[in-house]
This record gives sequence, C-alpha cells and structure tokens, in this order.
Amino acid sequence: MKNNHFCIIFYMLLLSCGNNGNSKILETDNSNTSNEIAGQQKSDNPKFLFEYLSYDFGEITQGEQVNCIFKFKNIRSSNLLIYNAKPSCECTSSIFPEKPILPEEEGEIIITFDSKGKNGNISTYVVVSANTYPANVLLTLSANVVKQKSGE
Repeated sequence: MKNNHFCIIFYMLLLSCGNNGNSKILETDNSNTSNEIAGQQKSDNPKFLFEYLSYDFGEITQGEQVNCIFKFKNIRSSNLLIYNAKPSCECTSSIFPEKPILPEEEGEIIITFDSKGKNGNISTYVVVSANTYPANVLLTLSANVVKQKSGE
C-alpha cells in the first residue's frame, strides 16, 4: 500500500517538474486539422477532366496499328504536369505533352496499339502519372483482333 502511495506521489512530482507554465511542448494549434490540410492540398492540385477513360477499337485485323486520342482539360487553378504515360505492354505506346498544361487549357495523350502477333479480345492500359490528385489515371484500350483472311 505504501508503495502505491509512493508511486502516485513520485508520478505527480515527475509531471510537475520543469513545468513553469511556459512549456509549449504539448501545445497544438487545431485551427487546421490534418484532414483539412490534406483536403486543401487535394483541392489545390491540378485535376484532369478526360472526355473518356476507355476506348474500344472494335474489330481490327491482326498486324494493324491503331491510334486513339484521349483529350483532357486542366480544371484547376495550377499548372498540370504529366510526368509519364506508361503503357502496360510493348504492344502499346504513348505520346503526352511535356510542357505544363495551364489552368483551363486542354491537352491530349495519343496512344497507339500494335496488334502484330495478337489474337482475340485484347485489353491494355496506360498509367498517366502527373502532379494531380490522385497522382495516377488509368486509360484503357480494348480491341477484338482477328486474323487476316487468306487471300488478302
């Protein structure tokens, strides 16, 4: 019992030591919570507004190369910078703007799909990385690749 009283008194002494009322170690300014700060950062980031996020080429002949243009607009008040537009496989390539897209300006990403050696229903994608929130956008392509008919 004496040990419990001693521990309580010792604990109280520890809490009071060095605290002269001027300590700012535990002071916090809760005027901006971390969620509010994160929300501000998200709303300040540029944002893509794409016309569409997926495109279906329909039926194409094996060996054919087809292009698709994904048009977008920067709908926020800061410059949009695309860092990369990385295809999921070697059959797909992309061309993206390397200069900043200013607020309210439009841009485009050109994606080429090469159906050489492909057959049947194919789906591929390109991951666009930018200074947006979220940082990545997925653009998907699909096609039904058919073999060339003999005699063509």
